[in-house]
Amino acid sequence: MTTVTLLHPGDMGSAVGEQARRIGTRVLWVLTGRSASTKARAEAAGLTPAPNLASALAESDIVLSICPPAAAEDVAGLVASHDFHGIYVDANAISPQRMQRIAAHLETCGAVPVDGSIFGPPPRGTKTARLYLAGPATAVHRVESLFTGTQVTPQILNKPLGSASALKMAFAGYQKAARALATVSHALAQEHGVTEELTAEGRTMAAAILADVDYLPSVAARAWRWAPEMQEVADSLKAAGLPSDLAKAANSTLSRWNQDKDNFDLSFPEVLEHLRSS
Repeated sequence: MTTVTLLHPGDMGSAVGEQARRIGTRVLWVLTGRSASTKARAEAAGLTPAPNLASALAESDIVLSICPPAAAEDVAGLVASHDFHGIYVDANAISPQRMQRIAAHLETCGAVPVDGSIFGPPPRGTKTARLYLAGPATAVHRVESLFTGTQVTPQILNKPLGSASALKMAFAGYQKAARALATVSHALAQEHGVTEELTAEGRTMAAAILADVDYLPSVAARAWRWAPEMQEVADSLKAAGLPSDLAKAANSTLSRWNQDKDNFDLSFPEVLEHLRSS
């Protein structure tokens, strides 16, 4: 039986740990310093308590780190300080650079790092999630076996450490910022009494913006007009006492394509290259 230490059973972690447990993996969690709500989640998921980190690691083949991004490096450092020699899966929403630092630290202590990122909601009930994995092939396939046939679908990236984290950053950068921007937009609409109309216009929008890469060259071609519009949006938000940072950032980003004014023949690679080089 494979034994996994889960650090720590939050909403996502407990659900992911439960999926592994259901197909025969022994999943430990560390009691020390955890809250009553963490204990309740771990018990509900059927996870096995360990009195402290040292005892858990001594029994474990794999560590699965699912914690707030800001704590990821500290959690990895604690594991490294115990000379853990098994597989360490960092499945947190962190930058590729942070993942590389964590991997380097773990490798000096004899652990095998695997880069992971989770997409989707906590996998329970009818909900499913995807776990992207990158790193040494043997370790990646061992982690894959923990979830094969569960509501966590492993997705192997045959790419270097950091690629799973990069994918998460690319997706989260759009997903989270879009939701924050939607909230700010509704606040501005409310200020002027046009919430109902804004919601109606929202229903007419395409739903798969991130997937429609063929549309992006036209964004670059029209950016010379859109950038000033974003400055007007920023001014409107400021006047309403609302944060204008996202609108200002959009203005700055769109301005990088000023050279591409009305050039609708741009290729997608050219759009990205001009974004980098401007």
